[in-house]
Amino acid sequence: MTREEKSKVIEALTAQLSESQTIYLADISGLDAGTTSNLRRACFKAGVKLSVVKNTLLKKAMDGSDKDFGDLPEVLKGNTSLMFSDVSNAPAKVIKEFRKKSDKPLLKGAFIEEAIYIGDEQLDALVNIKSKDELIGDIVSLLQSPAKNVISALKSGGGKLAGILKTLSEKEG
Repeated sequence: MTREEKSKVIEALTAQLSESQTIYLADISGLDAGTTSNLRRACFKAGVKLSVVKNTLLKKAMDGSDKDFGDLPEVLKGNTSLMFSDVSNAPAKVIKEFRKKSDKPLLKGAFIEEAIYIGDEQLDALVNIKSKDELIGDIVSLLQSPAKNVISALKSGGGKLAGILKTLSEKEG
């Protein structure tokens, strides 16, 4: 790879890193071609973009990016695959699901909305992170719950009130 080609790759990686809020680093070394294809398919279905990169080029792209990747560049050893997604827990779910059949991919680290996670032991925590849409859904249901209670109380209370008034008017008459 010529110096010019490397600089183009670094430029493209830097742009990708700058645009993404969810970036996972994984180790998929040792997977055969068929298993790698299955992983790529699983990533595609989950809306996760998977690409294998050279550590030196990724490190330079991280340095050139406007984000603070903290200790993530230190995990760039051996084989590294990048996983990009719009949903913060999608790559973690793909990794966890895929590891039911295989011992890889291993999570090296992740950058999610300014937070940095390092090590494969962080996988369960990342799977449990709620996406923006899930959080909005939770908030909407929490907000709807008191309103539904008030409406149902008013509906049932109205019937009770009408019954009480009817009973009182019949006693007077």
